[in-house]
Amino acid sequence: MLSQAADSEKGLKRTLGAGNLIALGIGAIIGAGLFVRTAAAAGQAAGPGVTLSFVVAAIGCAFAGLCYAEFASMIPIAGSAYAYSYVTMGELIAWIIGWALIMEYALGAATVAIAWSEYLNKLLGGGIPYEWSHSPFESYTDASGIHHQGIVNAPALIILFALTLLLIKGTQESAFINAIIVFIKVAIVLLFIALGWQFINPDNHTPYLIPEGTAAVTDQAGKVIADYSGWNKHGWGGVLGGAAIVFFAFIGFDAVSTAAQEAKNPKRDMPIGILGSLVVCTILYILFGHVLTGVANWQDFVDPEKGREASVAYAISTYMSGYGWLATAVTVAILAGFSSVILVMLMGQSRIFYTMSNDGLIPKVFGDLHPKFKTPYKSNMILFVFVGAFAAFVPGHVAGDLTSFGTLFAFVLVSIGVWILRVKAPQLERPFRTPIAPVVSVLGAIICTAMIVGLDGQTLKVAFGWMALGLVVYFLYSKKNSRLNS
Repeated sequence: MLSQAADSEKGLKRTLGAGNLIALGIGAIIGAGLFVRTAAAAGQAAGPGVTLSFVVAAIGCAFAGLCYAEFASMIPIAGSAYAYSYVTMGELIAWIIGWALIMEYALGAATVAIAWSEYLNKLLGGGIPYEWSHSPFESYTDASGIHHQGIVNAPALIILFALTLLLIKGTQESAFINAIIVFIKVAIVLLFIALGWQFINPDNHTPYLIPEGTAAVTDQAGKVIADYSGWNKHGWGGVLGGAAIVFFAFIGFDAVSTAAQEAKNPKRDMPIGILGSLVVCTILYILFGHVLTGVANWQDFVDPEKGREASVAYAISTYMSGYGWLATAVTVAILAGFSSVILVMLMGQSRIFYTMSNDGLIPKVFGDLHPKFKTPYKSNMILFVFVGAFAAFVPGHVAGDLTSFGTLFAFVLVSIGVWILRVKAPQLERPFRTPIAPVVSVLGAIICTAMIVGLDGQTLKVAFGWMALGLVVYFLYSKKNSRLNS
């Protein structure tokens, strides 16, 4: 695997430095997780305690991030958790994690594309008809009693297509565009925190956790849109449930590891990119969650039509009088920010497919590089079809929770994998070493497993069904075509 990575003539170009990698991480981290999932977690499980949910999620990420950093520095190839599992636990486990990563990156891109569509509609004052900006599985009845049924999410398809073309053009060009977007996005987040702080109402933070016995909330048609009876929907259980929801916000730092084969000096730059982007974004998340739930009451975010879909713009326009311009600026910046998240997610998934293809586990077409741009262009095009279909026809909350499952599952196996490789191959050079590895590895695996348990039952059923389908594909196709068996 390392010899493949070293072949720069036939493989991917090494064009990214530490600054590019940190920007890639921030580009993937700050997006739908912050601007959409924060409000969703507050309204559905954690209340103002969503800040504590971010702390729990960040702790799990910190342990997993240290393990990722060790692997990425010693095995600088484009497969992320898939490649690390391949080395430490064998082909079958690697396939399972590679299949789970489709939920992380491909569905992650779809989720953010859906959020991009929501914010575009907000910017245009609801000018895009509901039917053409929502999936067929979504509907609502407005105040006039008119029923609206979604048909296809057209804006989500458009942004996915545009970014796919950019990725085919080249990694360096994509990284440059991403860096510009990240600067704008972070500036707007800091501006909201600074200006919103003076509008915090302390009453909105009392009680800090959703009380047990809180009544369920229904919409105008009588449909239940929030039920707080479950153990992970109120109190400290709600903090854990909220952590499982906002965990989606942290998937960017491991996306950095998918670019290891395109880093100029991966042994030094990969740990900096992974851990640096994680630290910066965790601080911003906690501050952002505190301000958002202080400016607007968490109950405002229960109803998607009232505030959850475009929570930041809603909070500014409703409670921060005189700052209407900021709501518009935030919406524009969020649209640009979502674009960078989609860009990194699509890049990460195509690089994982590239490595899996080289190992013979998926068709060779996914490993074909463009003769001029040296990017896996066919993989990008196939990915657009898959992700586009999901973004166009599946509700965003479904994709988001499945993405969290795929991410958490990857983190569990990477955490365990570091410990296994320490035992199996202690002599290998490790430019970055995870401190007190057994403790960090075990805690990372336990915390991430706990957050998987915190996901709702329907999400877990769909996720395990997807994993079962993956095993069928492996035994019918991948195992017979594997390089290990050729």
